[in-house]
Amino acid sequence: MSVTARCALAAALLLASLPALAVQPGEVMKDPALEHRAREISEGLRCLVCQNQSIDDSDAPLAKDLRLLVRDRLAKGDSNEAVRDYVVARYGEFVLLRPVFALHTLILWLTPALAVVLGLFGLWRLARRRPTAPVRHLSAAEEAEVAALLRRE
Repeated sequence: MSVTARCALAAALLLASLPALAVQPGEVMKDPALEHRAREISEGLRCLVCQNQSIDDSDAPLAKDLRLLVRDRLAKGDSNEAVRDYVVARYGEFVLLRPVFALHTLILWLTPALAVVLGLFGLWRLARRRPTAPVRHLSAAEEAEVAALLRRE
């Protein structure tokens, strides 16, 4: 295989591995700066149908509606934070891919660390509980028997 063919194959594989963005050409804003801001906001918003994808990656009709809503609010002059706040007020904090760090989400943020600490504590306790086998010394009669067996061989 020639070097050119290898490069073309590598480029095709790289392009195939990129996430498929569901933003339709008709949704793209004419102003590149506003479009860039819309993409930044959209990548932090969860598709409420798919739940594991951002609204930019989802083909769901609700994700499209959210993308259009974000672009509409930006076109009206809202800041990025104002757009995010508007979407959260309308759909709840679940729409954020990264939950806010606040008192009501503290357990969500601390659970992984707590699980690791509890796991390490459990392993430590398990290691301490294992009884060590007591060292047993042979009696004089047993030593004599071993010596006799060793002499026979």
